[in-house]
Amino acid sequence: GMKLIGLMSGTSLDGLDLAYCDIEGYYLSTKVKLITYEEVKMPSDLKEKIQHACDIHGAHVDEICSLNFELGHWFGNAVQAFMKKHGITDVDAVCSHGQTIYHIPHATDRFVSSTLQIGEPAVIAWLSGCQVISDFRKMDMAAGGEGGPLVPYVDFLLYRDASLNRILLNIGGISNITVLSAGCLEEQVQAFDTGPGNMLIDEAMRHYFHTEYDRNGNTGRGGQLIIPLLEELKKHPYVDALPPKSTGREMFGRQFADDLFRRYEKENGEDMVCTLTHFTAYCNARNIHRYAEKDGLVDQLIVSGGGSHNSFLRELLLEYLGHGTVLTQEDLGFNSDAKEAVAFAVLGNETLHGHYANMKSATGASKSVILGNITPKLNHETTEEME
Repeated sequence: GMKLIGLMSGTSLDGLDLAYCDIEGYYLSTKVKLITYEEVKMPSDLKEKIQHACDIHGAHVDEICSLNFELGHWFGNAVQAFMKKHGITDVDAVCSHGQTIYHIPHATDRFVSSTLQIGEPAVIAWLSGCQVISDFRKMDMAAGGEGGPLVPYVDFLLYRDASLNRILLNIGGISNITVLSAGCLEEQVQAFDTGPGNMLIDEAMRHYFHTEYDRNGNTGRGGQLIIPLLEELKKHPYVDALPPKSTGREMFGRQFADDLFRRYEKENGEDMVCTLTHFTAYCNARNIHRYAEKDGLVDQLIVSGGGSHNSFLRELLLEYLGHGTVLTQEDLGFNSDAKEAVAFAVLGNETLHGHYANMKSATGASKSVILGNITPKLNHETTEEME
């Protein structure tokens, strides 16, 4: 089998997930074993730089230039430390998603469709001594796709079931679903971003309580629903937009949140957090009812990501959905937090086998393409000789 380290630094900017996996086979024969998983917390100054870089009124080109390499150093050092700590010597590749700074899914008058993930792979390869696979989204965009979502392809390989209608819901900064109806074929899989995940809840926790997230949903559970706010949020055009669709910080980030906090300044923090948690649950259920239930009702909604630890949000999901069961990855013997890092290890495994890994039905690409750019590992002996 291939020994791969998947790296994921998501939209919620809480840290870097590292997943060391042993992967047998590829495509439909893929079998994954997670050997070691760790999350490294992101230093607050780095987090601030990324938030600044993601803001179109914020970063200048010199700052983004530097941040690309600074993140490369942070990722590379994290890989090196992870390998040392766990005695890992056998690595076929480090598979790095990178940090998304900006994403333009559709061309406009001014811009071509494009995406930018930073965290320089050459620096990761230099520091870790490993081959690096990076920039998984770009080839899909070259082929006319939106560059995502990419995880549904992995969900299809690992979770499809002959008799159960399953929906995988990942709640990171943004919520996204993969719809796997019983016995589905690849082209029948639907996948799209349903709207905010933890992003608005986290912004509210920072704004009102100066803490990063709502632990277990305790703050939200203690609040009351602000009905006018929920009614306003339900009308957001993204909620009922037709898939394929993807969203991010540009739409539901700090600027959107700050505007809400300003307009609802008479409300208290608990009630705001409660209402934003309701909104996240509503977006997911609404999108499932509208766009995901063509093949019968959901048997299992399988939740992963940071939001899976919020039990108040899980209860609301079940309530808004109205049927089925809500499970976490752990209920199936997997790891919720490692799921996306593992997914990029699986995508890197496809790259190394020369197999396509974009799901055209999810990304809208015109062709199935091999994803990822490969940065060779250093062979220090030959490097010296060449000099």
